[in-house]
Amino acid sequence: MTPRKPSDAPVHRSPAEDAALPERRASLWWLTAGPAIWAVHFLLSYVTAAIWCAKAATEAAPLGAARIALVAYTVVALVAIAALGWRSWRQHQWGEAELPHDAASAGDRHRFLGFATLLLCGLSFVAVAYMALAMAVIGTCR
Repeated sequence: MTPRKPSDAPVHRSPAEDAALPERRASLWWLTAGPAIWAVHFLLSYVTAAIWCAKAATEAAPLGAARIALVAYTVVALVAIAALGWRSWRQHQWGEAELPHDAASAGDRHRFLGFATLLLCGLSFVAVAYMALAMAVIGTCR
């Protein structure tokens, strides 16, 4: 086991920096917002397509007006995820952003949660886009 060098020691933030956080109370709900938007988009898209296709006269019926609703759901979901991603990017860059965010301070915890939220937003954005790709490729109720 090699001894730690002084330069490897975590940087501790001052209490003044921790008190200057732009939020009064840290919340983990922001962390789940991106995947929740994707889940709502998934549910709305498949329920809309299922109802449309159930009412269609034939199996090969085009999506028609349901496609407009699906595109609207997708645009709203992508804009919401992008806005949340921008917010989390700003949270990640708050103050003196030094990687890794592993110090025992409120500032590093704030930046780490912003980074984790940003990654989940990226994953959710790709998931919504991938689901929209299925709608673009398959234009009928088959």
